[in-house]
Amino acid sequence: MDKNTPQRIVGQYQKGTDFKAQIGRRGIYEQNRINERFYVGDHWYGANVGANKPLVRRNIIRRIADYKISSIGSAPVAVHFSAEGVPENVVTQDEAKEAREAVLIGEADFTGATDELEINTVMGFLNDYGETTMERLKFNDIATETLRRSYISGTAVLYTYWDDKTETGLYADEEKQEPIMGDIAVQILNIENVVFGDPNLDDVQKQPYIILSQRVDYKAVRREMKRNRVSEDIIEQVKPDGAQYYNLNAGTRGERELPDSKRVTVYTKLYKKWSDEDKRFHVMAVKCTDRVIVRKEWDTKIHLYPVAVMAWEKRYSSAYGDSEITYLVPNQIAINRALTAEVWSTLMHGMPIMLVDGDIITGNVTNDPAQVIKINGSGNDVQGAIRYVQPPSFAGQITNMVNDLATNTLSDQGATDSALGNVRPDNAQAIIQMREAAMKPLQLKQNQYYSFIEDVMRIWAEFWLNLYGDRMLKVNTPNGYAYVPFHAARYDKLIVNARVDVGASTLYSTAVIVSSLDALRTAGIIDDLQYLERMPQNIIPDKHGLIEDLKERMAMQQQTMLSDEEILQQFAHEQPELYQQFINMPPEEQAQMLEQIKAQVGVGQPQTQPQKVDMGVAL
Repeated sequence: MDKNTPQRIVGQYQKGTDFKAQIGRRGIYEQNRINERFYVGDHWYGANVGANKPLVRRNIIRRIADYKISSIGSAPVAVHFSAEGVPENVVTQDEAKEAREAVLIGEADFTGATDELEINTVMGFLNDYGETTMERLKFNDIATETLRRSYISGTAVLYTYWDDKTETGLYADEEKQEPIMGDIAVQILNIENVVFGDPNLDDVQKQPYIILSQRVDYKAVRREMKRNRVSEDIIEQVKPDGAQYYNLNAGTRGERELPDSKRVTVYTKLYKKWSDEDKRFHVMAVKCTDRVIVRKEWDTKIHLYPVAVMAWEKRYSSAYGDSEITYLVPNQIAINRALTAEVWSTLMHGMPIMLVDGDIITGNVTNDPAQVIKINGSGNDVQGAIRYVQPPSFAGQITNMVNDLATNTLSDQGATDSALGNVRPDNAQAIIQMREAAMKPLQLKQNQYYSFIEDVMRIWAEFWLNLYGDRMLKVNTPNGYAYVPFHAARYDKLIVNARVDVGASTLYSTAVIVSSLDALRTAGIIDDLQYLERMPQNIIPDKHGLIEDLKERMAMQQQTMLSDEEILQQFAHEQPELYQQFINMPPEEQAQMLEQIKAQVGVGQPQTQPQKVDMGVAL
């Protein structure tokens, strides 16, 4: 009996959505819509306060969110891949570096049995290829958006999948007639569109199944079914579904689609199945609508769920995280109400309500200072013709309360003046220390973020080792981009681990690094080459080019400098008799005489042509 029928999959998905709708006071769907509105500043949504009244807002939530998201995601990261069970130390790294150079210049390719040297060398290439893939997928933007959605919704999901329509620019034959198609792609999923089989289990890789939902144009679904060789009578059953599915989308604006929307909800179910062939679990997938199977069960050939989860605030026994915004909304409402009352009071005092006696003044009355008002009555009637309603006095404590509430809310969330940069830069060292102290509470969130990136990289490695086949990898080297051969079948049994290496994240830390390097160079502890090699990226334009030029110049100087042996050989050739006297001298006198010879030759200075040494004076 087939357990993955459309009815069963939709039923499992519906049970998951029902569970999410009961989490918290309002459920995930409604609460996340509120959180998104408050993040963007739509704080008075649905408030019945009348027309033409100023509704003031001071978006404290956005200030806190942007500070935390930028602080956590600002550090540049590099990923280091390694294979479990394969030693990696200084010796193996040096050997792998030599092998890497041989592969880059085309003098070596890996054949025969796979050994530790080959694996370490390939892991080094994967380090570079990971950066190339990040650039292709614009991963920095994706990671930042994942952080933002995680902060708003409590949980964000990054889904990696194999896109067989991606063009690689590579060919399987020398005649370039067989293009290599297919590469990994990523998509950020809202937690509203993800259902975990066990919502009380926070380990993604231990989930019994994961179901993803997407709204897709029904014609695109039909085309995919045709590529999957589904019969025409079944394809014809795919039609736009009803509006009852719209409320499962994320955000207020996802509640509605065009009246003539042609979309249909597509469900992708992921689960693991044991393989007796290689004694490992394989991730299986099946795709369907609420009526038909779009793609029958297939083996993705990877062993990890291609789903990485970034939970902002983890909750015990829950696969779904929590958002700070949920608990900042009352503070935001109180600030906005108090500010609005203060503005209304100021406006009422500046332009109070005007009462006009219609029996005395029959024309329209405006606030135009030049207006002439005609009055029907005696001079005594003028005093009562127009008067103003004096508004009640405004409590000055409200202003202090608003400022205190806003300041305390920011401070309690770590967004202090020093963290936000709202301090005078009189003492750079003190500012750095204050900022580092303010950043310490965010270290836990940064660790979660780095763990999320490591999960993504392990998933990417699964695709590389199991789906790439034989192709060239584009890697970034100091001399530019290069292509190296990669044979995935040689490494598909490896268990690849990923570690995030974090670089300098702020202008302050960069300034400290540059200042320290300047001091070391001035003191003569490091030379020009060491100075450039340790300079942070993006400080000096074309840093790699300068390093290479400096290395070439140093090599040329080294080649043109005369050694002691070369000086003595020249001496023996030019003045053999004096040379015989020189070799008969005691060692102490020889050393002294050699220094005098060097002084005449100018040793240590580049020589374009050997100079004749005048030894007569020296002896």
